Amino acid sequence: CPRARGMQQPLPPYEMLPAEVSMEEMSRSTTVMVEEPPPPPRDHLVWSLFTTLYGNFCCLGLLAFFFSVKSRDRKMLGDNSGARSYGSTAKCLNTMALVINIIIVVIIVTIIAVITTRRVNFTSPYGPT
Repeated sequence: CPRARGMQQPLPPYEMLPAEVSMEEMSRSTTVMVEEPPPPPRDHLVWSLFTTLYGNFCCLGLLAFFFSVKSRDRKMLGDNSGARSYGSTAKCLNTMALVINIIIVVIIVTIIAVITTRRVNFTSPYGPT
């Protein structure tokens, strides 16, 4: 392919070994360092889906789902830094929605417990206590 040949870099010039160095004295081993690629960034798509379906307070779950999808798209395009950024935003939104939903459930359970306790005290067959 002529286009590929034109893009190749020329080789560096050949250098002669100094006269005082012989090939027998040089080491004959080669060390190859292989780096593992970093793990792909997480997109938290499943967590966002469940947050959207079961705890969508102020649409935080829906926003988290959108950011998760954007993170997955960026990961498929090979943009790891963009995918990491969108995934981090999705994780933050999921965490906020989870904490708010837990607080709401605790408040509702507390209110129901207080109302139930007052009704039981007022409807006692033994009269007022």
